[in-house]
Amino acid sequence: MDLNKIKQKFIDWTKLKVRHHIFDNEKEVYFREKEVWWAAIGKNVGYEVDGKQKLFERPVLILKKYNKDLCFILPLTSKVKEPLPWYQHVVIVEEKKSAVNITQGRSIGKERLLRRFGVVERLIFSEIINKFKKQFK
Repeated sequence: MDLNKIKQKFIDWTKLKVRHHIFDNEKEVYFREKEVWWAAIGKNVGYEVDGKQKLFERPVLILKKYNKDLCFILPLTSKVKEPLPWYQHVVIVEEKKSAVNITQGRSIGKERLLRRFGVVERLIFSEIINKFKKQFK
C-alpha cells in the first residue's frame, strides 16, 4: 500500500474518531460479557488489528464489562488460521467460522460499539477465558 493511501486512512479514521468521541458520548449502549458486537476499532499502528470498511469496524467479543461505559474486548477474524495458542475458534453465524484473536485484547469505550451481532455459547466463552489467562502464566 502506498504512503498516500496509508496517510488518507489515518486521516479518515481521525475524523471518524472525533465524531465518536464528541457525538456518540451520550448514546445509550447496553452490552454484556459473551456478546459479539461490531465495533469501530480504527486504523492502528504496526501489527495491531484494524477495523475494515469506511467505518473501520470489526466484530469483537466482550470479554469483561468493567462498568456501563467501558469493556475489555477481543477482536474476531474470519481468516481462521491453524489452531494456534492465540486463536480460539467460534461460530456466531451458522456455517461461518471465525476466530477470536487472544493477543489483540484491549479496553474500549461504549462509543466504539456500533451494533450487537450475537452471543458466544457459555462453554466456548469459558474456553476463551482459560486460553486468555494462560498467556499470562
